[in-house]
Amino acid sequence: MSSLNIARPGFMRREEHHIFEDMVGRFLLDHAAPERTRAWREKGLVDRETWRAAGEAGLLGLCVPSEYGGPGVDFTFDAILMEQLGQHHALNFAIPLHNAVVAPYIVSYGDEQQKRRWLPGVVSGETILAVAMTEPGAGSDLQSMKTYARRDGDDYIINGQKTFISNGAHASLIIVAAKTDPKAGAKGISLFSVETEKTDGFTRGKLLDKIGQEGRDTAELFFSDMRVPAENLIGSEGGGFGMLMEKLPQERLVIAWQAMAMMDAAIGQTIAYASDRRAFGKSLLDFQNSQFKLAECKTSASIAQTFLYYCTEQLLSGTLDPVTASMAKYWITETQGKVIDECLQLYGGYGYMAEYPIAEMYKDARAYRIYGGTNEIMKLLIARSLRDQK
Repeated sequence: MSSLNIARPGFMRREEHHIFEDMVGRFLLDHAAPERTRAWREKGLVDRETWRAAGEAGLLGLCVPSEYGGPGVDFTFDAILMEQLGQHHALNFAIPLHNAVVAPYIVSYGDEQQKRRWLPGVVSGETILAVAMTEPGAGSDLQSMKTYARRDGDDYIINGQKTFISNGAHASLIIVAAKTDPKAGAKGISLFSVETEKTDGFTRGKLLDKIGQEGRDTAELFFSDMRVPAENLIGSEGGGFGMLMEKLPQERLVIAWQAMAMMDAAIGQTIAYASDRRAFGKSLLDFQNSQFKLAECKTSASIAQTFLYYCTEQLLSGTLDPVTASMAKYWITETQGKVIDECLQLYGGYGYMAEYPIAEMYKDARAYRIYGGTNEIMKLLIARSLRDQK
């Protein structure tokens, strides 16, 4: 339950939204209890059985049209799913990446044969998705990528490597960005769907050891003369950068929604803790400092939530521009970090103990300011828009 008491806008308050929210909540109670989420962190990933269970429960491939086995619902259902993942401290389960970041590339740009091959598995959980853009020498600057694909008859041969790839350790279908024309700049980037279990020349590195989000598997990927059928090209050759740019606003909104969900959960848990914890004969919540700090946290989070609803409405109407999406990603993730830090402080020494979710949130939150384009890049994109206002 949200700690903010902000009424959802009408476009997120239909009867089917309430039914879906209840369904997600029940699933997470059964499959994301604290002992399960701790096991994810210990193993470094969410087991495939849980992915399949999520598919059976109807939580995967929400944007996939009914003719390919999905429910074909809009982004608001992904937003509700992210809220519930936050409330159940289960955001290490990278369903939002699978559902709302990677699947839309196939839905929007795949041809009919590709959709029929891949989307049913996306919905069932048999196919786990990832997208591979970042390289050791090319993070937010996608045009600097070195991974290269050359046509060879009915195939493309791809060489290069990717890093920091979420779901990289066990994804079975990975959309890989590679340069098909290194001299063409952004217009030389193409997207390929790599079926990992069928592809020679594809190898995974070991799980990367992170300071947070330990349950979200993250890996390096290596391509050595990797042979990919030409029929696995998504869209047109050289059209990859345009597709990436078109989908980045939604990806950044996905990050903002997850940050918001974690922030909301942190405030709710801290209010409950401060109500129960006693010092000097009264609860922590009776102290004015605690009240003021939580008042500041709730205000900041409420502003973030309101802006997020606005951005979501724009996304649904097709008017969310890259600058506004960058504002949402930058400001909400910065607010997330500050709010969770304040919440942890109210726990005192217990906030530094790993057994408390607030400690894990503190670690997990840090990555949100980095991936999907660092917040410094977000500010750059926002700053460029200033020139247009002269």
